[in-house]
Amino acid sequence: MARDPVLTFTDKGIYCPGGDFYVDPWRPVERALITHGHADHARDGMQSYLATEAAAPVMRHRLGEILLDTVRYGEVQRIGEVDVSFHPAGHVPGSAQIRVERDGEVWVVSGDYKTVADGLSEPFEPVRCHAFITECTFGLPVFKWTDQKVLREQVNGWWAANAAEGRFSLLGAYALGKAQRLLSLVDASIGPILTHGAVENTNEVLRAQGIALPETVRVTPDLDVKAYPGALVLSTPSGLATPWARRFGQASTAFASGWMALRGVRRRRAADRGFVISDHADWTGLNEAIGATGAERIFVTHGYTSIFRRWLEDQGYDAQIVETEYEGEADADSGEVVE
Repeated sequence: MARDPVLTFTDKGIYCPGGDFYVDPWRPVERALITHGHADHARDGMQSYLATEAAAPVMRHRLGEILLDTVRYGEVQRIGEVDVSFHPAGHVPGSAQIRVERDGEVWVVSGDYKTVADGLSEPFEPVRCHAFITECTFGLPVFKWTDQKVLREQVNGWWAANAAEGRFSLLGAYALGKAQRLLSLVDASIGPILTHGAVENTNEVLRAQGIALPETVRVTPDLDVKAYPGALVLSTPSGLATPWARRFGQASTAFASGWMALRGVRRRRAADRGFVISDHADWTGLNEAIGATGAERIFVTHGYTSIFRRWLEDQGYDAQIVETEYEGEADADSGEVVE
C-alpha cells in the first residue's frame, strides 16, 4: 500500500500527514510551523505556532498573544512520524527553511530565501533533500541584484547629494527586513535618519533582540521635520503616497525593491531613483540554491511559476507548480504585502 508523500498541498497550506502539521498555512489550522514573520507566511488564527527563536519577537509583535514555541537552527524535533528541523534562509532575521524527514526521505520548504549574505540575516544554508519547495518571485534572468558594496555607494551617494542641497531623501522599503538592511548600509555621518512608524516599530523589536542598527528618529505628528534638514527618511512604500510624506516638501524620492530592475516600474512610480535590492533570491540565487539541494523534484510556489517551471524542466528536473497564497515581494505598482 502506497504511503502518503512527506508533504501534501491542500487548500489550507502545505500539510505533513505524518506529523499532522502545516507549514506557513493561509487558513486557520491546529498546528502551524512558520518559516518567517512576514504577513503572507505568518498569519493570525492558528491554534499553535512553531518558529525559530529569532523569528518569534516579530511574530509576537504582529500577531499579539499567540501560543508560540521556538526552536534553534539545526535542532531536530520528532513530530509524529517525522523529524523536523529549521535551517537559515537568509531572507530576514529569523527566517528558516523547514526540513521534514520520514524514513530517509527528505523534503524542504524554503519559504522565502536569499542566497547572498547581507550582514543582517542569518546566512542561507543549502539543505540536501529529495524534494524542494521553492519560491520564484524573481524567476527571470533579468533579475540580478546589485552587489552589496555598490549598493552601499549608490544609496549613500544619493543621500549625500540631497543633503548637500538641504533636501530630504525619502526612501521606500518594507518595514521588516529591507528597511533594516538599508540601515545597516547607510553612512549615518551624512545626517539624521527619520523613520515611518511601521519601520520604527520593527526597529525596536529587532534592537531588543540584539540586532545593531544606527540611531533613528520616529516621525510623529508633532515632530518638527525642519529641525532635521537633509535627513534620510525611511518609509514604507505605501507611505510615500500619503500626506505623511508631503510634510517633507520637495524631497528626492527613491524605492528599494527587486522590481527596480525593471525600468518601467520606477518610471510609473515617478521616483527619482530606484535601488535594486531584494530579500528574495535573484535568478542566479534561485538556480544556485536549487542545484545545491541535490533534489530531483522541485515545486515552485509563487512568482514566475510557469516560466520558471519550464526552465527547470529543460534542466532535467521534475518540476511542478503549486498554487499557494504567498505573495512574495509585491510589485511596486500593487501596494504592500508585508509590514
